Amino acid sequence: MKIIVAYPPLNTDQGIPLLSQNRQFQYFKEPTYIYPVVPALAATLLKKAGFEVIWKDCIAQNLNFEQFIDFIKEQEPDVIAFETKTPVVKEHWKIVNKLKELSDRMKIVLFGDHVTALPAESMENCKVDFILTGGDYDFLLLNLCHAFKSVKSKLQDLALKLEPGIWYRDNGEIKNTGKFVLNHSLNKIPFIDRDLTNWQDYAYKNGNYRSTPGTYIMSARDCWWAKCTFCSWPQLYPTFRARKVENVLTEIENLVNVYKVKEIMDDSGTFPVGTWLKNFCHGMIKRRLNKKVTLDCNMRFGAIDFAGYKLMRKAGFRFLLFGLESANQETLNRIKKNLDVKTIIESCKNARSAGLYPHITIMFGYPWETYEQAKKTLELGKWLLKKDYAYTMQSTVVVPYPNTPLFLECKENDLLYTLNWDDYNMKNPVMKLSYAPEKLLQLVQSLYSVSFSPEFIFRKILSIRELADLKYFQRAFFKVMGHIFDFKR
Repeated sequence: MKIIVAYPPLNTDQGIPLLSQNRQFQYFKEPTYIYPVVPALAATLLKKAGFEVIWKDCIAQNLNFEQFIDFIKEQEPDVIAFETKTPVVKEHWKIVNKLKELSDRMKIVLFGDHVTALPAESMENCKVDFILTGGDYDFLLLNLCHAFKSVKSKLQDLALKLEPGIWYRDNGEIKNTGKFVLNHSLNKIPFIDRDLTNWQDYAYKNGNYRSTPGTYIMSARDCWWAKCTFCSWPQLYPTFRARKVENVLTEIENLVNVYKVKEIMDDSGTFPVGTWLKNFCHGMIKRRLNKKVTLDCNMRFGAIDFAGYKLMRKAGFRFLLFGLESANQETLNRIKKNLDVKTIIESCKNARSAGLYPHITIMFGYPWETYEQAKKTLELGKWLLKKDYAYTMQSTVVVPYPNTPLFLECKENDLLYTLNWDDYNMKNPVMKLSYAPEKLLQLVQSLYSVSFSPEFIFRKILSIRELADLKYFQRAFFKVMGHIFDFKR
């Protein structure tokens, strides 16, 4: 049985679509490729179970649609599975239908946050055979393929072997196996087969890496806070699960020794803290991995004190990604960040003083904010960057993804401009504003323009310690220029 785990090419001139393992979809002018951890685990599980598996990321490999179709015709797979997201789901419906024209025998499987929120929608709008809901779609895809292999007759018999969370068709009727359940053991998954999944396609063109080659892992699924109203991933992972410390350390050791990886980004929604983090840091030091590899991760403001940051630095951490989102307390309360501006500033200062490099993500376009309030966020972001309390940043437009609390709030209060999913791509606001859309995009661009501030440049020059820093700044410059054009109207 042959299975292709794919990212089909998209017919667009908007830039590189960030589909893989990214919580907020965006088109980038400057190519950026994020290693898709859970789809890679799906491919690994299938191969280990004895299936013939092919990894085909046409976006990272820069292949066009004709090349993709020719490849499918040549391979004649039994199953094609791929991830979809809100801004490209309509394009994916067309791709599904085109694939079904090639062979009705070939089964098409969709997974991801959009189809978890609205599974019936995709079943009704294209000829997809199966939809996997929830975040453990690596396990569900394995379950589905095992069911295919063991049942060769009636679909009713197949359905009896399927885990909860799978949508399918039965004589034209859309059915499902119930609400997905996150009861899979993360410690029993084999380490990702990096060769199978062409890990080097993602190892260099990523602006977060200071050292290359770099790659991604996930120590947990997904965020232990999981209450931010704008985030779609709590729909995938409503409960938080972390792998055992020793399991993660052994994976890192394998990446260092076998693949010669120099930097690792842990893409858990928020990295585990408390006793888990302390044990992990001590384990990195004990195994001397802190001398061989640099670590990056997502973190929450206020989750760690100065001593904790110092321990992380000693353990080999470099880059901490923090979601700042807004400088207005009303907004922070409304989106349930459980955060205040004072904590934001203190955490940035403490992390930077400990020798870490805070990266802040900021969003503009909340429908209840005035332009002056949005400018307040802009000024805080600029100040943190100029003072070197934050080292780098990402500026984006708020997108209310389907069935998130933010989306439901906006829908209930008539705050949405559109329900056309094509428009949910950060190119323009989809929530109604009290000021012109042009001003919103200017706010985003203005934050990136701080990179040209003399004070910012001077502090970056002072931070240079070795040649790798210069190379990192060179790459970062082109990323910044790309982001400015990403938000050009």
